[in-house]
Amino acid sequence: MTHFLDIHTTSAEDLRRMINSAHAMKAARNGRPKGTPDDDQPLKGRMVALIFEKPSTRTRVSFDVGVRQMGGETMVLSGKEMQLGHGETIADTARVLSRYVDLIMIRTFEEATLQEMAEYATVPVINGLTNRTHPCQIMADVMTYEEHRGPIAGKKVVWCGDGNNVCASFLHAAGQFGFDFTFTGPQTLDPEADWLGFARSKGVSVQVERDPAKAMAGADLVVTDTWVSMHDPESAKERRHNQLRAYQVNEALMAQAKPDALFMHCLPAHRNDEVTSAVMDGPNSVVFDEAENRLHAQKAVMRWCLGL
Repeated sequence: MTHFLDIHTTSAEDLRRMINSAHAMKAARNGRPKGTPDDDQPLKGRMVALIFEKPSTRTRVSFDVGVRQMGGETMVLSGKEMQLGHGETIADTARVLSRYVDLIMIRTFEEATLQEMAEYATVPVINGLTNRTHPCQIMADVMTYEEHRGPIAGKKVVWCGDGNNVCASFLHAAGQFGFDFTFTGPQTLDPEADWLGFARSKGVSVQVERDPAKAMAGADLVVTDTWVSMHDPESAKERRHNQLRAYQVNEALMAQAKPDALFMHCLPAHRNDEVTSAVMDGPNSVVFDEAENRLHAQKAVMRWCLGL
């Protein structure tokens, strides 16, 4: 079964095929009204289940639109509707859904939920996000960088802030796509050692630098994310802000990177917390191209999963 669970568990060759496919599909839609279907309809007659234990804007809309553009239909299910893993085991839910649909995308909290769904499903499963990783986002980010600056291999990416699930998938991508990676943030929020080790095992340079200004030197791409995740309790907000205030991406910090360095954020952003509006709306920012490319990258992922 061809699941898309994480970047580090998918071959570099297949990842590259997906990125190339995403570029081609986006180019084919150039000038076409957003509501019109693609000329190529590989999902015609197919049903895709979109499961959301976590709320979503970009993931829900981009997958739904992507399926429809490719001729398929979607069934959107919330965690409350399904009571996933409560009234019925995840394994049984996977078995049942596999009798109804051709593909399952799940956005959930625990990585174990994703893994169990994939183990027992007899159709492909896509990781739409877990607390631990966010591979679809990083596929869109790689696509976006290459759209603006060419091949990402050999470039320097700096992650500024919290070593969270998006950071984890960026480290996986560093290893698989061959770019160098520097993390700058407080020690208490370092990325998992396993993810740092994975990227290093692939031969790329992986650095941890506490001084954000030093980290930015020579950066081709600067990336950050929210300081407080949607599932974090209110009590965590002030503590997180105190830890991360020095790592805000502002104009002074961006000036330490290369003059043509791009800025990315997976959104939603808390403006003037992790990034200033001047940077987010500035000439180096590609955050809205990045958001759009979730659509194209995920279409490529779905096609790959179904062998289309």
